[in-house]
Amino acid sequence: MTAVTWRVEATLRPHGPILDRRRLLASAVAVASAAVAGSSCGIANGGADRLLRMLIPHSPGGGYDLTGRAAAKALEAGEKFDAVEITNVLGGGGTVALQRLLDEEGAEDLVLVMGLGVLGAVHARTSDVTPPAVTPIARLVEEQEGILVPAHSPLRTVDDLVAAWRRSPRSVTVGGGSTVGGPDHLFPMRLAAEVGIEPRRVAYRSFAGGGPLTSALIGGEVDVGVSSLGEVEGQVREGALRLLAVSGRDRHRPGAPTLTQSGIDLVFTNWRGVLAPPGISEGHRQHLIETVTAMHASDEWQAALARNGWRDNFATGDEFAGFLREQATDVDRTLRELGLT
Repeated sequence: MTAVTWRVEATLRPHGPILDRRRLLASAVAVASAAVAGSSCGIANGGADRLLRMLIPHSPGGGYDLTGRAAAKALEAGEKFDAVEITNVLGGGGTVALQRLLDEEGAEDLVLVMGLGVLGAVHARTSDVTPPAVTPIARLVEEQEGILVPAHSPLRTVDDLVAAWRRSPRSVTVGGGSTVGGPDHLFPMRLAAEVGIEPRRVAYRSFAGGGPLTSALIGGEVDVGVSSLGEVEGQVREGALRLLAVSGRDRHRPGAPTLTQSGIDLVFTNWRGVLAPPGISEGHRQHLIETVTAMHASDEWQAALARNGWRDNFATGDEFAGFLREQATDVDRTLRELGLT
């Protein structure tokens, strides 16, 4: 049986130089070129591998963490590895973890859980460093964002939030579990623009993932929170938080309308996937894709999708790489359009 272990690292900046935002956006979406022929560490032997190290670019309790834990359990059930070691690498909105991945070029026992938030955080980095291309493995899930308030909040609907914004944008503090360019930041900025609020006037406060954001909401440190729904399901169910609306095309539950149903023409979704380091062999890239594909088909993973309210949005290899290129372009264009760069 596979053993799954966790540890947390807090780092203020990446190992090595700070990442160049444009070049890393390009490198983070490129498919790694074919490396030396052959495989290492018995990867191609069809049996269980000794160890898989999985980096999570945010704190425990956030969306990346939930996705990584669910993937580890599904891999455990499939007995693909003897051990899965999960490390939460905090700092830089995910760029610290990404730099760790880049630093371990050719490492065939390492993956990174990443998503829109990491691409957005990369956008804010500046340097002359040109890191090599990472290796896209798979896009796993798509998820709606939710607009949340503490149970005692006077804001009962999205209309109440919009009215408060229009009276005084700076008087409403909006919290999110991502830095500039991440989903919890992009979503309220797009919402503000859609209802006629200048995005630069929105008082946005960034937290290191959904766990810290939830604590800040319940503790009254922020007025409104924006988060992937899986991160706050328990608190909403228990009544500590109220869900005003969701960002996708479908209602999440009775009493939580979509923005479209609330009269606001906006649909927004987050996503998460898996990268491997640059410089791994083509044989190992295919092995990882096959392993994640088998995980995706497992009962354990399908149950995790249902349990967390994630939409299955599976894509691998070159298809995922093309999607990453499109997302990087969209992040850059959106931040420019909103006047946030």
